[in-house]
Amino acid sequence: MSALAHIPLGQRIPASIHGVSCSLPTMRAVIGYETKDPGVVLHMHGGYPRFVQHPYLRRAAEHAADALGLKDHQIWLTSSLRAAEALRAWLAPAPARVITHEHLGGVAFPADPDTFARAKTFLQHTGTLLSSREAEDYLWRAGLLAGRQEEEVFDGYAPARVKGVVARAFGADPAGDVFLTNSGMNAVHAAFSAADAVQRARGRTRWVQLGWLYLDTIAILQKFTREPARDYHFQSDVFDLRALERLFAEHGGEIAGVITEVPTNPLIQTPDLAAVCALCRAHGAVFIVDPTIASPLNIDVLPHADLAANSLTKFAACEGDVIAGAVVVNPASPWAETFRREVPGRLEPLYSRDLGRLAEQISGYAPLIEKINRSTPAVVEFLEKHPRVREVYWSLHPGSRDNYLKLARAPDAVGGMVSFTIDGPLDGFYDRVRLPKGASFGMNNSLISPFIYLAHYDLVTSESGRETLRRAGLPADLLRLSVGAEPVDEIIAALAEALG
Repeated sequence: MSALAHIPLGQRIPASIHGVSCSLPTMRAVIGYETKDPGVVLHMHGGYPRFVQHPYLRRAAEHAADALGLKDHQIWLTSSLRAAEALRAWLAPAPARVITHEHLGGVAFPADPDTFARAKTFLQHTGTLLSSREAEDYLWRAGLLAGRQEEEVFDGYAPARVKGVVARAFGADPAGDVFLTNSGMNAVHAAFSAADAVQRARGRTRWVQLGWLYLDTIAILQKFTREPARDYHFQSDVFDLRALERLFAEHGGEIAGVITEVPTNPLIQTPDLAAVCALCRAHGAVFIVDPTIASPLNIDVLPHADLAANSLTKFAACEGDVIAGAVVVNPASPWAETFRREVPGRLEPLYSRDLGRLAEQISGYAPLIEKINRSTPAVVEFLEKHPRVREVYWSLHPGSRDNYLKLARAPDAVGGMVSFTIDGPLDGFYDRVRLPKGASFGMNNSLISPFIYLAHYDLVTSESGRETLRRAGLPADLLRLSVGAEPVDEIIAALAEALG
């Protein structure tokens, strides 16, 4: 896919029925997507699978409803029966029930827009939707598809292949400390759930969010802590260790754990990970770290965490057509044995075809990281020198540089994420830039998006929301660029043309 071509509205990125991103080529399209404008939605052939229900899931749910005599019901299909039961409990007291049909499971309820939306939100946060490939197989078996997506899969034992690569990336034991799951979000949810259950038994219920994190990680802490108004703490400044120390001094015996990303999304900030870990250990709190933005091939986070949650959709599934994740246990953690027991039972299964597809393309993981590590500094240098660019955030931003380099596996292991702001109208730049535009990151192709509009449209469009963003240091017009494997001069040329 050329970096020099505009991609039509709604086309999948990549152009596979299982592609995880979808082109939103203009700000009008972005806003139309967020506001459910029929003129935009009509052209959407896909979208990030946790946010946009895949057409195969819709067809499979409709077919299952007909087969079960539930035509007046709506059905959400889940990645397991356990996930279906969790969804049913979440929807209570709405009249929902767990259903099974031809090896699929899910939850059915009388048609109701509010219940449907609540179910979608739960599945989005927990990463427990049915895989599009499993839905494809169901439709194929039912005779509703003439065939399945033709794609290369690994010719061997896929679990060992994937676990081995992930284990080497983290420096972990593939047999005992690496656990695969169906999505990066489910990895985060499972890590949190396991730690929360262990800590609740000790009377600890408070959780700390360190830095502005990905929206669904924030939602897990805001919705799944015991009493969110009391138990959810947000510290926006990842560098303020003194504030964290004061919080532990005041509530140390009640704090269950701390969650952060390294670097954070989308400001690409890196806390002093070793210091935060030492503080957690001193007070008996669990420390969960998500290194997805930079990838564990670039940074060594496991020695400074109890659990690592990683989206394998990013970089490992470098072609951009697999949703997967992993939880990795630090064997030196005082909680290691406990988490080896607790985590597996909270993870959702990675469907066999997704696993085979991931195992096939994971050989491109390290080459992609090497390529973007070479390209990113050149992109940053161009942006920092351009008169229209106000601020550039990346792993070696002066505010984070020292903390990041303490973790970096090499001085040039910088990762591929760059966020920046510009002078002038956002739409003037975004509409012109000839790069793939859509959600997600960590593919062979670059991806750019007006991240705050896509992730936090509710905040962008209200004065109170904009104030929340300002307090967190998040510009509403922030652009997030995931540098891909295209020739770096093409990426820079596309940016230069759009900036004028």
